[in-house]
Amino acid sequence: MQTSQKHRSAGIHGFYHQPVLEIDTYGLSHIQILDKNMYSDAGSQGTSVSFETCLGQFFTLESSSATAGFVVYDSPAASISSNRSPFSSQGSLSCISDPRHSPENLYGSPLSGSSSADDSNILRQKLRELEISLLGPESDITDSGSFCFVSGGYQAEPYSSWDWNQMMEMIPRLDLKHVLLACADAVSNADIQRAAGLMHVLDQMVSVSGEPLQRLGAYMLEGLRARLELSGSKIYRALKCEAPISSDLMTYMGILYQICPYWKFAYASANVVIREAVEYEPRIHIIDFQIAQGSQWILLMQMLACRPGGPPAIHITGVDDSQSAHARGGGLDIVGQRLSKVAESCNVPFEFHDVAMDGCEVQLEHLRVQPGEAVVVNFPYVLHHMPDESVNTWNHRDRLIRMVKSLSPRIVTLVEQESNTNTKPFFPRFIETLDYYAAMFESIAAGGSMDVRQRINAEQQCVARDIVNMIACEEAERVERHELLAKWRSRFTMAGFNQYPLGSSVTTAVKDLLKEYHRDYSVQERDWALYLRWRDRDMATSSAWR
Repeated sequence: MQTSQKHRSAGIHGFYHQPVLEIDTYGLSHIQILDKNMYSDAGSQGTSVSFETCLGQFFTLESSSATAGFVVYDSPAASISSNRSPFSSQGSLSCISDPRHSPENLYGSPLSGSSSADDSNILRQKLRELEISLLGPESDITDSGSFCFVSGGYQAEPYSSWDWNQMMEMIPRLDLKHVLLACADAVSNADIQRAAGLMHVLDQMVSVSGEPLQRLGAYMLEGLRARLELSGSKIYRALKCEAPISSDLMTYMGILYQICPYWKFAYASANVVIREAVEYEPRIHIIDFQIAQGSQWILLMQMLACRPGGPPAIHITGVDDSQSAHARGGGLDIVGQRLSKVAESCNVPFEFHDVAMDGCEVQLEHLRVQPGEAVVVNFPYVLHHMPDESVNTWNHRDRLIRMVKSLSPRIVTLVEQESNTNTKPFFPRFIETLDYYAAMFESIAAGGSMDVRQRINAEQQCVARDIVNMIACEEAERVERHELLAKWRSRFTMAGFNQYPLGSSVTTAVKDLLKEYHRDYSVQERDWALYLRWRDRDMATSSAWR
């Protein structure tokens, strides 16, 4: 992964007992943490444990072993990293017996909106059981569900004295979401020793080759480790994830594109709106702020080529950064050549203009809008990458929206993930990320059977980096900053836009698209927009503005 705005995601079945020795072939071994000399002493108040004391108690994917069993601890300074990597399939055995981890009951936790007094009591009880097992019977839990030390000054026992047999016997009865929340709470409060113990427990519960929640848990655990070991702008630079070769990355992106409707939802809904908005225009200028492969415009050109009176002249400006160039295996000229061939085959007058830069860098002069062109602007899953007023005074998010309004566009299409992670503090953001991506990983698993290695690579390269970024990073280094449609509506309205109601033809097109996917996907018309849903969770929204 790269720093700051150079980060981009490439896009959005339980397997057990996979051979541990094959894990490196899944492309996971390249995640690492930089030199530990960069760490600062940030121990929590009320405990004498510091980062320096506990650094040896964490491990990353490269430093973890893959042999069976546990190491013997002779001192508190011994590493707590078990010989089961969190990315080892052995860790998946711990949740098999817990019915709450089945796909039928994934949203049974308080995270999904079905919380109750009973849920809260169960959470406290399970965290209490976990704390007693790890720290001893004199520890206590606050009413909020977080751990604390009793006022008498009890200090956690050294890791060497923990009852590992008792802990291992208890793990199958624990709820993975609850343990992840407890660990995030410890990290949020800089309670290093408690976080270290909970991370060791999570090592036994997560697996990239397990059930959807176990796979998500593996990546969230890595995000927690990265956040705890580093601070501020150092975090993202510490996650040195080498990108796969472009052909492999395209394969991974293609897998998710086929088994999940998220990108097709964006393309289909936007294309129908655009086609209706420019139905009688002789000259059309499409400005796409994340053109990727340009696939969205192939179908639109084919549709416009068949309209009565002949096709319009189409001018496409494609904006994209170096991450997409890597995925393509070359620059935007590849996209231009591809679209030119399609236009020629459809007898559509065509011009392509490339803007090879990050969206934050785009200025009005880069777009080359000509008089007489009907301007169309497309924002597909891209505006949430733009830093807003909470990050810096430039506020590129609102600047871009205002700049687009100055073009007097015929239509602007916006598709975004329906999640709220932009300005939330760390712990609420962790809860939101866990809830949202639990649904996404479940939807990926429902997409049909696939080779386990392909799925692991696809999830890691196209989804996991976003998750780690949201958990581990802050300020400018955190580039995954999602907002709900209500907030986007506020931003567009303040820039002078009016929302354009989506017609029944858009809904029909998306419903036809979803027939190819799992029955638990659905689409709802709400607030003049379309919501793509997985079961009872809104996953993405499509809206239009003018």
